[in-house]
Amino acid sequence: MAMQPLPAEGQRRRRRFRRIPVRTLAPNLVTLLALCAGLTAIRMAFENHYALALAAIVFAAILDGLDGRLARFLKGTSRFGAELDSLADFVNFGVAPALILYFWGLHDLKSAGWIAAMVFAICAGLRLARFNVMIEDPDRPAWASNFFVGVPAPAGAIVVLLPIYAAFLGFPRSHYLTWVMLAYTLLIACLMVSRLPVFSGKRVGTRVPPEMVGPLVLVVVLFVALLIAYPWIILTGGTLAYLVSLPFGWISYRGYERRSREGKAEPAPVSAAVPSSLAPGMVRPSVKEERPTSLN
Repeated sequence: MAMQPLPAEGQRRRRRFRRIPVRTLAPNLVTLLALCAGLTAIRMAFENHYALALAAIVFAAILDGLDGRLARFLKGTSRFGAELDSLADFVNFGVAPALILYFWGLHDLKSAGWIAAMVFAICAGLRLARFNVMIEDPDRPAWASNFFVGVPAPAGAIVVLLPIYAAFLGFPRSHYLTWVMLAYTLLIACLMVSRLPVFSGKRVGTRVPPEMVGPLVLVVVLFVALLIAYPWIILTGGTLAYLVSLPFGWISYRGYERRSREGKAEPAPVSAAVPSSLAPGMVRPSVKEERPTSLN
């Protein structure tokens, strides 16, 4: 019996993984660019270039808001992209801000400052892990997507850097204020892992009326120009406004929750009565047979 020849070496090399479409690759490239920005922020802080470090964190936050929308727009969402995004968020908005705060002022408190920086980074990781678990919850009501559970990691990273914004505005530094910064860092860390409902903004801006396109573009351009020209004023004002808005998110969430309970408490509509008179030979239908089978 003739023996079949072994496959050539060139045929073996042709066996490759399936090709990845560009629409799936593009959002991941944006995520990797954000990760590069976060790592660069750590380097800039280590070299005492804190203005560049903060700019890199803000840039990473902007890219973090774009990669998910780009993936949904291109229909290129994937499990790999979701896991990569979580890893990048932990570095960009957990590790990088914690190290920036430690290099800038928390190192004056020795071990206490390092513990505060570690607690913030760990809380950011826990916040991201909880988000990944809750997003797959099938029992979550539809209106709950309007809210985050706890302060999201990108917002927490921007907000926790408020003491550095204030220092760039000329606010004097002292040993007492360093302890205040430590307490403030722990407070923001607790808000990230808390159960506080926070506006997500996911339902805002999904559809823009044609007459509002021009004003919206003008507002965005104006905001970017102000952020470049007056970065510390804009970041400080935005941070304070965000902190002030947190109680309103809790009030709105309670309103949704109350209306949901009231809707469930309303009595179910009475089913149509079965006619009493039946034609000869017909059998009255059983109520039990008319009900749909229950789902486990």
